[in-house]
Amino acid sequence: MSENRLQEAISTLKASGVRITPQRHAVLEYLLNSMVHPTADDIYKALEGKFPNMSVATVYNNLRVLREVGLVRELTYGDSSSRFDCNTSDHYHIICNSCGKIVDFHYPSLDEVEALAEQVTGFKVSHHRMELYGECEECQKAEKNKQKSG
Repeated sequence: MSENRLQEAISTLKASGVRITPQRHAVLEYLLNSMVHPTADDIYKALEGKFPNMSVATVYNNLRVLREVGLVRELTYGDSSSRFDCNTSDHYHIICNSCGKIVDFHYPSLDEVEALAEQVTGFKVSHHRMELYGECEECQKAEKNKQKSG
């Protein structure tokens, strides 16, 4: 992660009147460095050694602030825990059915689909999301190894 992205994010927080606490800075830095779309619990576990007095509630509160300012996107998938993504540009996700890993997938925006949906239904479309599901490479390899040894 570039130090630039962190500084830009901190500037955005300051411009929004948000205090930059050490915990908030750490949560933001962790998210900017993370490619795995962590849960709040993942973030808490990663930072508890550095901040032994920090609670899971503190992580959730910081994630809420970062989401409200537009620095973080919250991804919800059914009943499982929300995951958080610092990449707020338009992109899609591919999700492993076995381990739950989420990977960014870039594809041109589906603006024509939104326009057609509005035309056909009369809805005013606010947004969309596309998710692809399958087995990640690691899980495919693990399954092949299990079949060989079994």
